[in-house]
Amino acid sequence: MAWHQISVITNEDTAPKVADYFSDLGAVSVTYMDAEDEPVYEPAIGETKIWTNTRVIALYELTADPAQIRSQTLKHFQQDSLKYWEFEVIEDQAWERAWMEHYRPMKFADKLWVCPTGQEQQEDNTVCLILDPGLAFGTGTHPTTALCLEWLASHDLKGKTVVDYGCGSGILAIAALLLGAERAYAVDIDPQAITATESNAAKNNVQDKIVCCLPEQFSLADTKADVVLANILAKPLIEMVGLITDLVVSKGQLVLSGILAEQADSVIDAYHSFLPLNKPVQQEDWVRLTGIKQ
Repeated sequence: MAWHQISVITNEDTAPKVADYFSDLGAVSVTYMDAEDEPVYEPAIGETKIWTNTRVIALYELTADPAQIRSQTLKHFQQDSLKYWEFEVIEDQAWERAWMEHYRPMKFADKLWVCPTGQEQQEDNTVCLILDPGLAFGTGTHPTTALCLEWLASHDLKGKTVVDYGCGSGILAIAALLLGAERAYAVDIDPQAITATESNAAKNNVQDKIVCCLPEQFSLADTKADVVLANILAKPLIEMVGLITDLVVSKGQLVLSGILAEQADSVIDAYHSFLPLNKPVQQEDWVRLTGIKQ
């Protein structure tokens, strides 16, 4: 099946209204795209931030009339707020597999492979984590995830208890188990992340060693974790400093990521009285911070 794709650039105030109007006109999906390469970081929980100039993209069935949709939209909004209309017919395809054409096996610290289904690597003295793009963030391609995977593959995790706080796809918790950890707890505020982690854990045959849950369902009770990983963003890492550091056993290790290089000092300062952090390790614009609880 093919689709009409209709898109237009507008400002950040008008974009949500245009998106709603496209939906009212029968769009089967509406998405936003940055029109000017403007980065947007750290929305609050439940908040959707968009760009100053945003391209609103709508998909319609082929029975729709793009010219009529454009005409009706222009009547509903000020014409000078809607610019650079584009129209295209999009052929249907297996979108996930199309993405995976650009997703290749990755190796970390000569010990851990992360591979899409069908491209598994069998190599002596390594483990292979099978992961496909899906419901939740985290395939190892982003520097924040790669920094954490590199750390995991460089440390002895045998028999350890690990917490992956903000687990996304579950990639870090699953990697830890494949690398020898005894137990992992994967926690996320997004139910889709929990679903994705459970699916990925089963795919890698570690489902019996992992507990996946929302924050309100999570408690280590009197047990602490030997390793706590939190690959989130700087703002929530700072806001949850007490909660995160409390999960770490004495002499246990903390790994933080999702932090832009210019935010590292703020995170280090916030954690200093709880758990001193080491010098940042940087990849592209992002850093990893680690420390041992005294």
